[in-house]
Amino acid sequence: MTLTKVGIIGAGQLGQMLGFAAQTLDIECVFLDPGDNPPAACTGEILKYAFDSDEGLSKLANSVDVVTYEFENVPVEAVRKIPEGTPVYPAPRALEVAQDRLFEKTLFQALGIPIPEFRQVDSVHDLRNACNDLGLPVVLKTRKLGYDGKGQIIVQSESQIDKAVASLGNSDLIAEQWVPFEFETSAIGARTVSGKIRYYPLTVNEHRNGILHMSRAPGESTVLEEKGNAYLERLMLELDYVGVLALELFVKNGELLANEFAPRVHNSGHWTIEGAETSQFENHLRAILDMPPGRTDMKSPAGMLNLIGKMPRDLTHFETAPCFLHDYGKSARPGRKLGHVTVIAHSPAERDSILKKLAKSQNP
Repeated sequence: MTLTKVGIIGAGQLGQMLGFAAQTLDIECVFLDPGDNPPAACTGEILKYAFDSDEGLSKLANSVDVVTYEFENVPVEAVRKIPEGTPVYPAPRALEVAQDRLFEKTLFQALGIPIPEFRQVDSVHDLRNACNDLGLPVVLKTRKLGYDGKGQIIVQSESQIDKAVASLGNSDLIAEQWVPFEFETSAIGARTVSGKIRYYPLTVNEHRNGILHMSRAPGESTVLEEKGNAYLERLMLELDYVGVLALELFVKNGELLANEFAPRVHNSGHWTIEGAETSQFENHLRAILDMPPGRTDMKSPAGMLNLIGKMPRDLTHFETAPCFLHDYGKSARPGRKLGHVTVIAHSPAERDSILKKLAKSQNP
């Protein structure tokens, strides 16, 4: 029997977790990544080439059955260079839309997915008009390459307009209406090549300094979960999407407003490794190989705490059940995701109590 091989562009921590999931399915992973000793190196072969290297992409495509990627800033043109004989999932269109906030917001509008109002900004004059239309404050963002709070500024007053536009490059920007949301959430699902879709329970997220700090599942509202999954399905069908997709949403007055989507496995779904019948990583692999999707039911209330900047000095509480530590093997650096801990509890109250204690001991 020939071993199935999956090519993955990028070999960071998401690639590492895909690699671990692949081992349980008897699948071999080959990664394309220019870094030195990236996290996924412990789970498969690394082809050390730039992400847009013709030679590297050719070698990857020729050695695997299907190609996917673990981060959304993979150059779209690089993905399109992959020979037609090797399928690529998710398809390049999903990547292209997710990389440009203007394309993304326009698609949400076309699909009837509620969003905060926005305006395209290519000059100081455009931002002044946007502030007049939307009201202050507004969130000014670069259209591309923004993540974990990078590439965005909150404009509180007219006096900040000139500096804000200049600091983000003067053009290719988008201004979004400020939303005083109650909390943030994410809808996560997987769709196979054959079109079978499975949804995970809605996840409630807490960010700090623009970076995901903590996630908890399931969300408390069945109505919100149904709406989030309906919006997720619209995106998947429109994009003929294959793989795991995460849709990040704001919750305000009992309604959902879409913020952005990620065409890949997602940080807010890390709890699924221990907390769901089938992790998002396994279901991504199942989807791109058109295997039957695994069940997405929760085993019990779950939560996830990101370990950012530095690992805790004492890991005892982080790696003792009901806690499960994931160390990505990365060197410490401010703002860098070094690992996460999953909490599996008997009740939401117990889960929240444990997460609170872990967060406090991480940053005493």
